[in-house]
Amino acid sequence: MTADHRLLPEKVALITGASSGIGAAAARVFAREGARVVLAARREDRLKALVTELREQGAQAEYVVADMTRREDTRAAVACAVDTYGRLDVAFNNAGWGAGREPLHEMDDELYDRILDVNLRGVWNCLRDEIAAMLTTGGGAIVNTSSVGGLLATPVAAPYVAAKHAVVGLTKAAAAEYAAQGIRINSVAPGTTRTEVVTEWFAAVPGIEEALHAATPQPRTAEPAEIAEAAAWLCSDRSSFVTGAIMPVDGGFTMV
Repeated sequence: MTADHRLLPEKVALITGASSGIGAAAARVFAREGARVVLAARREDRLKALVTELREQGAQAEYVVADMTRREDTRAAVACAVDTYGRLDVAFNNAGWGAGREPLHEMDDELYDRILDVNLRGVWNCLRDEIAAMLTTGGGAIVNTSSVGGLLATPVAAPYVAAKHAVVGLTKAAAAEYAAQGIRINSVAPGTTRTEVVTEWFAAVPGIEEALHAATPQPRTAEPAEIAEAAAWLCSDRSSFVTGAIMPVDGGFTMV
C-alpha cells in the first residue's frame, strides 16, 4: 500500500462561490487533492456542469444552489455536506462580489448594502454554520477569501475595501475564539486574478492591466488556480500550526 501524499485525502470540503473563477478552480484543486467536495453558488447550470466534470475524473462531488447572504442557504449547504458525507472537515468561503468603482459620495445605499452583504455577511453566515458542524466532530479548517483590498486601500471601492478589511478582522476573531477547540481559521488575500469580473474590468478600462502589472513585483495577473492552491494548503493538515493568518497571494503587490 502506498502513502497518500495528496493535501486533502478523504476530507469533506465545502466551497462557496464555486460556479466560476477562484471557486471553480478550488473545486478542481481540492478534488485533485483527494477531497470530497460540496460546491455552493447561485448558478445551477455551472454547478451541474462542474460536478459532472469532477465525477468523470473520479472525484466525489455534490452541489447545492445557494446564496450565501441567506442564512437558510448556508445552513442547507453545510447540511448537504453532513448529510452526504457524514461530516464537514474543511470550508473555503470564497463567494464574493467586487462591483462598484464609483466615487464614495456618489455611491447609493443599495450598492453599499449589496457589497457588504455578499462579501461580509456571506462569510459571517457561513462561519456560524460551518463552525457548529465542526464542533460536533472535533475540529476542522476554514479559509475565508479577503483581498489585497483587505490589507490596503484603493480608490473608488470604499464599501469593498471596508468589507474585505472586515473579513480580515472576522477571520482573526474567529480563529482566536475556536483555536483551542481544534478549528483553524485563516484567510487568503488575492491580488488581481483573472476571473470573469476582472476580465470585464480590463476590457472596460484600457491600460488598467498594464498599470497593475507595473505595480506588482511579479508583473502579471494571477490565475484562479494559484489562489486555490494556497487555500488548499491552508485547509490541509500540512498547515496544522497556522491559524489567524492572512496570506497574501498577490505577486508581492502588498510587500512591505
